[in-house]
Amino acid sequence: MLSYLYKGGMNLENKYQKLFQPIKINQLEVKNRIFMSPMSTNFATKDGYVTDEMIYYYSRRAKGGVGLIVTEVTMIEPTYKYIAHTLSVQDDSYLEGWQKLANEIHKYDSKVVAQLLHPAYMAIPFPETPQLVGPSEVGPYYAKTPPRPLTKEEISIIVEQFGDGALRLKKAGIDGVEIHAAHAHALLGGFLSPLYNKRIDEYGGDITHRIRLLLEVIANVRKKCGRDFAIIVRISGDDYEAGGQSLHEGCYIAKRLEAAQVDMIHVSGGTTIHRGSSIAPPGTPQASHIDSAREIKKCVNIPVSTVGRLNEPWILEEVLERDLADVCMVGRSLLCDPDFVNKIKNGQEDDIRPCIGCLGCLSSTMLKDHVECGINPSLTSENEETVTPATISQNILVIGGGPAGLEAAYILSKRGHKVTLAERHHTLGGAMIVAGYPIAKQHFAQTTKYFIKRVIDCNIKIELNTIVDQAYLSQHHYDHIIVATGAKPLRLDIFKNHPHTGTGQDVLLGKMWTGKNIVVVGGGSVGCEVADFVAPLVNDRHPNNKKVTVIEMKSNIIMDDTSPSRSILVQRMADKGVNIITDSRVVKVTPTTLEYQKDGNTITIENVDTIIEATGYYADHELKKTLDQMQLSYNVLGDAATPGKIKNAISDAYHLCKNI
Repeated sequence: MLSYLYKGGMNLENKYQKLFQPIKINQLEVKNRIFMSPMSTNFATKDGYVTDEMIYYYSRRAKGGVGLIVTEVTMIEPTYKYIAHTLSVQDDSYLEGWQKLANEIHKYDSKVVAQLLHPAYMAIPFPETPQLVGPSEVGPYYAKTPPRPLTKEEISIIVEQFGDGALRLKKAGIDGVEIHAAHAHALLGGFLSPLYNKRIDEYGGDITHRIRLLLEVIANVRKKCGRDFAIIVRISGDDYEAGGQSLHEGCYIAKRLEAAQVDMIHVSGGTTIHRGSSIAPPGTPQASHIDSAREIKKCVNIPVSTVGRLNEPWILEEVLERDLADVCMVGRSLLCDPDFVNKIKNGQEDDIRPCIGCLGCLSSTMLKDHVECGINPSLTSENEETVTPATISQNILVIGGGPAGLEAAYILSKRGHKVTLAERHHTLGGAMIVAGYPIAKQHFAQTTKYFIKRVIDCNIKIELNTIVDQAYLSQHHYDHIIVATGAKPLRLDIFKNHPHTGTGQDVLLGKMWTGKNIVVVGGGSVGCEVADFVAPLVNDRHPNNKKVTVIEMKSNIIMDDTSPSRSILVQRMADKGVNIITDSRVVKVTPTTLEYQKDGNTITIENVDTIIEATGYYADHELKKTLDQMQLSYNVLGDAATPGKIKNAISDAYHLCKNI
């Protein structure tokens, strides 16, 4: 009944000509222009050895069509670690794992290079780790102690370690190395950037001296590995930071790298410390570092790659067609969908699982055993593709067409069950629909379309405008029921005294129009997104501007998120003049006023014409009570069990339903 939305499509045979042109990097013949950018996974052992899960992870992306893979950070010495499970090539005992990795990737006609890095002052200070090191005594703002400047003798040893590590990789069959010198990050990036390099010897001063260590590393790698070994260098075209490396310096660096026999320059930008500058969050322009790549490409004759929010096929082709870069580095989209490249090539754009840019992948490598994705429920060798048929096919009802219900219906169908998906509204999507309404979250629309398309393609029976209650259940027989009805916004009695109140969803979906003096109660992600949504675009005290106040009980807003997306949102709110009040509690509401307590004082906001309630969500258990009374077999999933994030809803549904 919904399939008409997804029928048809144009012939894409010639739509992406540039993307699928081969390119030569030194002696490497790479089959297309889509390379996988480096992303940490934590799939290595604690000692840094390659594991079977890591081999599966990378080879699966190779099978999916990627031309060349740049692995995650790889250590060249044992003292300083980048993350808990950082890859290493510090001695010959690591060769066997690297050989297996290279062999598996090469099976699919893809190439692989390893990213070499010394973390220096960006290393994790584990208890056994000595004082961190760097170009100077300057470290990141959050460091508890400053780094120790490296001596010249230590620098010489590190240069040799880079070359030795690269040679081991060559012996293992790895096609080349990427030397990480970007983002004012780690050792080489730190030496390049004036933000961290304050030396007054031959390794410090202007860019002609700050580049010295990087050139020494390149020369050592080239000497030990030979001219036919591919060397890529990742740099920031621009630090985008006051006092940082400029684009003029970036162009100079690129020319020096070409003269040093570097084979390709991977142009990124920003710093890892300035949130949202190097890894661009949603709401920022796609191809986020393309201006730097374009300028650097004018300065050199070797291939130049660009990176940053290259998350949709059209923008990749656009970059290449306009000759802004020679290669597109794709990261998060390949993590989300390993078949990203082949789906583009085969004209299956609507089948690409869209990355929402949540950066859960980044935070998970710091907090979890291995990398996770907000939309792809499993990145390990046990995943949606490996779901096996159930021993007994059952007749299963899934109630609720939001993220948990859509994932559950899809997995159950793959298991061979007969699935009915019932949704009380006129369309599927649930909470994902309204999630795409706030500023900078339009990408949720494509994600919603993807999940809906999957259940349509599985020929799952879909019943819209259907309320599942005791009468419905009495008329139908199901062997098992999945409850994925989502959560409801909390509504507090104190706000009933005001004539114009509603929820954040009401405002976003146009069910409630706002006045000129708005109070948003609740400073979580929903409250702040709604405040951003209704606030004036320009904070210029125009007579028609709306005044927006956010009141939050906790000591800060959006305390469950530390991502660059949060940073960009909070900055927008500040730019728009949103008044943020924390450590406060609403105590009284009248038809025109709102009173709150802060620091023992009671403060009144006069002439309040709109109150938006964003105090959280709750799971409605009425349907659960009905199922218990009828003694039916069921499970409760997603927000219907515990309100949370979309990642939790999808993951819960996958992990439960793959075993039903």
